[in-house]
Amino acid sequence: MVFSLGRITLYLREKPPSLKEKRRVVKSLKDRIRARFNVSISEVDNQDLRHRATLGIALVCSDRKQAQTISDRIVEFIREAKKVEIIEHDFIIENH
Repeated sequence: MVFSLGRITLYLREKPPSLKEKRRVVKSLKDRIRARFNVSISEVDNQDLRHRATLGIALVCSDRKQAQTISDRIVEFIREAKKVEIIEHDFIIENH
């Protein structure tokens, strides 16, 4: 069993006028990632900043290559999103 834990910090390109609007944008992105990649995802930091969000992502796979591939695809998926840009990202992949 292999697990991957990721942390991705995002900058919202169109600064939302309110935290409510920011949450809508972030929730939409999280829902699309969850549906497409079947991962656990949550906003874990910067909840009170309108122009930033930090997402925590976790997934479990049968092999290391699959975990790395899914992690890379998630990053690419976010890079293609028009409303956000990745400031930094880090994934840790461990065997258990």
